[in-house]
Amino acid sequence: MSEFLHHLALGTPLFALILLGYLLMRYAGWTQAMAQHLTTFVFSVGLPAMLFRMMTELSHLPPVDSRLLIAFFGGCLIVFVIGRLVAWKAFGLDGTGQSVFGIGCIFSNNIMLGLPLAKATLGDAAIPAVALVLVFNALILWSLVSVSIEWHRHGSLSLRGFRNTLKSVLRNPVILAILAGSSFGLSGGNLPESLDTPLKMLGQTGMPLALVALGMSLADYQLRDAWKTSLAISALKLILLPLVIWGLCLLIGLPKLETRVMVLLGSIGLGANVFLMSRQFKAVEGGIAGALILTTACSAVTTPFFVAVVG
Repeated sequence: MSEFLHHLALGTPLFALILLGYLLMRYAGWTQAMAQHLTTFVFSVGLPAMLFRMMTELSHLPPVDSRLLIAFFGGCLIVFVIGRLVAWKAFGLDGTGQSVFGIGCIFSNNIMLGLPLAKATLGDAAIPAVALVLVFNALILWSLVSVSIEWHRHGSLSLRGFRNTLKSVLRNPVILAILAGSSFGLSGGNLPESLDTPLKMLGQTGMPLALVALGMSLADYQLRDAWKTSLAISALKLILLPLVIWGLCLLIGLPKLETRVMVLLGSIGLGANVFLMSRQFKAVEGGIAGALILTTACSAVTTPFFVAVVG
């Protein structure tokens, strides 16, 4: 219990920033344009600066066990299949709806929520493991839902969809910062102080502003629409996914730190990208919107609980 309360206390200030962003949009009259500008800054400047600077020190950090990708994405695949079955049997959704429902059960908000939580609760040593998941997360999960929907609609697969997904991932400033910082770090070089200092100052703004921006984005969504679907997605996302990932971590003998990071990433709230998917495919929009709010709020408790249990 003391371990759980410790991690709950560490995470509380982070969720307070999410609540601040939500309240600013709901009650302070802030416009959607302000939320969009803040989100753009966070993704284009703040977080890339922080990640680039951290990854330049990669050669000085403990090595990351790459098997964590098997545990994390293997768990995602298992829960995606289970999610599709639940969507089919419990809600009678078609193949497209099942695919969107399934991706809602596994797509974590790793950048805006997972990264700050991992740093706050597990320290800087957790950052390389998070970064490794970030590099592959969007590519693998976007491809998974695209393949699933294309197979339902056409009974075949298309390389064009995968190619477009790969292009969008490689244009992402966060991914570029991780790859560029890692390359520099492995070269053994050191950043000059004239560059390191401004990067550090910018990076310090990244995570708190990311949480405020997350809260601002949540103000757009409604919890009451399709609440049963939202509840089912949230239960699979916050309970089943971290349990499956934890089981795979134990099965392959993943080290303790990587295990805690993977379970943490599995136990956090849903990523807003899933709502974009639901809009794009015109499926489960109300259920996904509600799950965004529900999973983000509930992960204030579920994430400290799983980190404490695994620890």
